Amino acid sequence: MITAKRLDTVQEYYFSKKLREVAELRAQGKPIINLGIGSPDLAPPPQVVEALNKALSSNGAHQYQPYKGIAELRNAIAGFYKKFYELDLDSETEILPLMGSKEGIMHISMTFLNPGDEVLLPNPGYPTYSSVTKLLDAKERNYELKAEKNWLPDLKELGDEDLSKVKIMWVNYPHMPTGSIASDEFFSELTAFAEKHKILVVNDNPYSFIQNDTPRSILQKDNLSDYVMELNSLSKSFNMAGWRVGILAGSKKNINSVLKVKSNMDSGMFYPVQAGAVEALKLSGSWFKEQNKVYADRKKKVLELISELDCEVRKEQVGLFVWAKVPEGKTSEDIVNDLLYNKDIFITPGFIFGSQGEGYIRFSLCANEEVIEEALKRIKE
Repeated sequence: MITAKRLDTVQEYYFSKKLREVAELRAQGKPIINLGIGSPDLAPPPQVVEALNKALSSNGAHQYQPYKGIAELRNAIAGFYKKFYELDLDSETEILPLMGSKEGIMHISMTFLNPGDEVLLPNPGYPTYSSVTKLLDAKERNYELKAEKNWLPDLKELGDEDLSKVKIMWVNYPHMPTGSIASDEFFSELTAFAEKHKILVVNDNPYSFIQNDTPRSILQKDNLSDYVMELNSLSKSFNMAGWRVGILAGSKKNINSVLKVKSNMDSGMFYPVQAGAVEALKLSGSWFKEQNKVYADRKKKVLELISELDCEVRKEQVGLFVWAKVPEGKTSEDIVNDLLYNKDIFITPGFIFGSQGEGYIRFSLCANEEVIEEALKRIKE
C-alpha cells in the first residue's frame, strides 16, 4: 500500500525512535538511566486510585460515556479553574474534557485550519505543534524565542509582519522546554494581539503547578475571547500521564466547534478514569506543595550533574525539566551522544524543539534522587 502524501511531511516522533534505541541498549545489558522523558514516576493521589477502582463496579461503568465528559468531571474542572486560576467557567458550555491534551492539539487544528492556512509555532517549542500542522497541509511559520527575552515572543515585531494568512498561534507557558513563565500582563497583551489580528491563540498549559507558585491562565476573568483558548492536563500535575485526561477551555462558540471534530473521533472517556479525575481536581494546594518538595530536591541533584558538564542554567526555570546551555564549541547532540554511549545516560537534545534549541540540552525531573546520584557518579568517573 502507498501511504498518504501527508506522511511525507512528518517523521516518526523523536522519542518514539530514541526510546526504541534505549530499549535495545538495555536489552544488550546496558544500564541506561533515562533523564530525558517527562513521564512522572511518582504515584497519583491515593484517593484518585481508590475512586477509579470503586467506579469499576458502578452501574454503566463499562458503557459508552458522553462525548463532552460526565457532568461531574466538567463541574470539577470548573471548580479547579475557579480555585487556582480565579476564573468562572460555565461547565456546560466552556469546558471540554479530552483524552489527553495532545489529542486537543489535533482537534483544534482540524477544527480551524484549512490547507494553506498559516500557523505560528514557537521555536523552540513542542514538536507536535509542527507535526499536526504538516499533517493538515497547513503552513508552518516559526516565531523565535530567545533567552535574552525570557523566551517570550516579541509581539510588536510579529505585529509588523503580514499575518493575514495566519489562523492559529501556539503558545505554551509555563514554557516547555525552557521553563520560562508569562505574566498576567503578557497574557493580556497576547489576547489583544489575537483579537487585533483575528488569530486563534491557544495556550498549552500543563506545567502550571510544577515548581511554580503562581499558576496562571491565559483566559481573561471578565469574558472569554473567541480568539483565545487553553489546553490543560492532569498528566504532570497529578502524576496521571497514562490516564490520558486533558482539558480544553474556551468560549461556547469555540468549544462547540471543536466538539464537532472530537465527537467523530472517539466515543467518550472510560468512566472510572473520569471518576478518578474528579477526585484529583478536588485536591487542595497542599498536594502540589508536597510534590514540589520532591521535585526541588531532585532539581538540586540535577543542577550538580549539569555543573559537572560545564553547562549553564537560568535559575528562574519552572516545570518538570531543567534547560541547560552547553559549553562553547559543543553541540547538543555531542553531549547527548557522549552521555548515552559512554555513560549510559539518556537526556534530550535541544535541537528537537527547533533551531533555537540547538546548543541546549534538557533534563527531566522524573527520576528519583538515587537514580540522579548514580548518573552524577558516572559523569564524575
